[in-house]
Amino acid sequence: MADEDPRTHVLETATKEKVQFVQIMFMDLLGFVKTVTIPTSKLERALNEGVVFDGSSVVGYATIEESDMRAHPVPETFRVFPWTGGDLKTAGIVCNVYDAMGNRFTGDPRYILERLMKQAREMGYVPHTGPEYEFFLFKIGPDGRPTNTPSDTGRYFEQLPMDAGEMVRKKAALYGNAMGFDVEATHHEVAPGQHELDLSYADAMTSADRVVFLKHLIRTVALEHGLHATFMPKPIFGVNGTGMHVHQSLITLHGENAFFDPTAKWEMSDLMLHYLAGILAHARETCAVLASWVNSYKRLVPGYEAPVYISWANRNRSAMVRIPQGRGMSTRMEVRNPDCAGNPYLQYASMIAAGLAGVEKKLDPPEPIETDIYHLTAAERKKLGIGSLPANLEEALEEFEKSEIMRETLGSHVFPHFLYLKRQEWDDYRVRVTDYEIQKYLPIL
Repeated sequence: MADEDPRTHVLETATKEKVQFVQIMFMDLLGFVKTVTIPTSKLERALNEGVVFDGSSVVGYATIEESDMRAHPVPETFRVFPWTGGDLKTAGIVCNVYDAMGNRFTGDPRYILERLMKQAREMGYVPHTGPEYEFFLFKIGPDGRPTNTPSDTGRYFEQLPMDAGEMVRKKAALYGNAMGFDVEATHHEVAPGQHELDLSYADAMTSADRVVFLKHLIRTVALEHGLHATFMPKPIFGVNGTGMHVHQSLITLHGENAFFDPTAKWEMSDLMLHYLAGILAHARETCAVLASWVNSYKRLVPGYEAPVYISWANRNRSAMVRIPQGRGMSTRMEVRNPDCAGNPYLQYASMIAAGLAGVEKKLDPPEPIETDIYHLTAAERKKLGIGSLPANLEEALEEFEKSEIMRETLGSHVFPHFLYLKRQEWDDYRVRVTDYEIQKYLPIL
C-alpha cells in the first residue's frame, strides 16, 4: 500500500480543524517572513500549482523585469495557528520558491539550506540543530508604539508573579507544543523583560522552518497581553543583549551521533573536532550572516556574556563555541554568536558549510580556553592565538566579501544581493548623528 500523499493529509487536517484561511509563508534575504493569505477553498489548488506572487516586491528576490514567481507549499510544514478560531481560524505553511520558468529560485534562502543538507547527506550525515530563542518583552506606549521599557524587573531564572510577561512565555510554550514544536523549556533571562524559549533538537531544515513560525507566535501572544516582543539584539544599553545560541551536531544516516566517541579525549570524535575547527576557522567570514545587523555588534561586546573572541571551551561561557556536558546522543556544540534577528536558513547554512569544510579538510581546532577570556590582556590573547569576531557590520562585510566559502554557500544570486543590502544599511547608519554625539560633543565642541 502506497504512502498517503502528504497533500491529502494537509487537506484532511484543514477540514477537520475547520481552518478558514492559510498563510503561504516564505522569507526574504533579511529574515522577514512574507505571506500571501488564501481562503481554505483555494488550498488544494495551491498545493498542486503553487501561488503566484510579485518577486520584485520582496527584498533581494528579483527585478521588475523578472518579477513573476511561484510559492509551492511544503506539506510537512502545515501548522494550524492555535491562537486563532471561528471564522478567522488560520493555518500557515512554509513554501519553496520557484521562478517563472518553473525552476527552483536560487535566491530562496530555504533552497540554500536545502543544498547544504544535501551536501551533508552525501557525506553520510544529517545536520541537527536546536536554537535557544531569546527575546525582550517591552511595554507599549499610549500612542500604540512600542517602547524599550521592560515589562518586568526580573533577573536570570527568577520566579516572578504571574504577570503579563510570564503569561506570554508560558502561553508561547503551550502554542509551540500545540504546533508540534516540542518546546523543551522556558525561563527568564538575565536582563529585565528578557526571556528565552528553547526548542528541541531536529534536523536543521525542520528547525529553521519552526523559527519561521516562532517569531510570529511570540509576537502575537505578546500583543494579546499588551506587550511588544522584539528580537533586536541590543535594544537597551548596559544590559545583556539577545542571542540565538544554536546547538548542533551531525547524525549518521543510521541515526547515531557522529560527534560522540567514548574512547576519545572529552568523548568528542575526530569528526566533531574537525567540524568545530571549521566553525572557528571561518568565524569571521560567517559573522555577517550570523549577526547580520548594525545593532548585532552592540551585543557582541565584552562583559555581557556574548562571545567576542574566537575560541571554544567545555565550560567557559566567554568562548564563542561551548561544548555542553551531555554525551552519547546528546553530544553537541553550542555556537553562541548568532542572533534571532537574522535569517535562520542562511544562518544554519553558513554554520553547516563552515563545519563541513572543517570535516573535508580534516582541520584541527586549537586547545580549549577554559579561563575567562574577558580578563585576558591583548598580549595574552595573542599568545594563545585567540582571534576576535568583527567589531562592527562593516568589518564583518569585509570578511564576508573575500570569503570563498560564503560565496559558494550563498550562490551567485544571494551573495551579491546580501552584500549590497547590508552595505546600504551600514552606509545609512554611519552617516547618522546619534543622541550620544549630541549629548557628548555639542556642549564642548
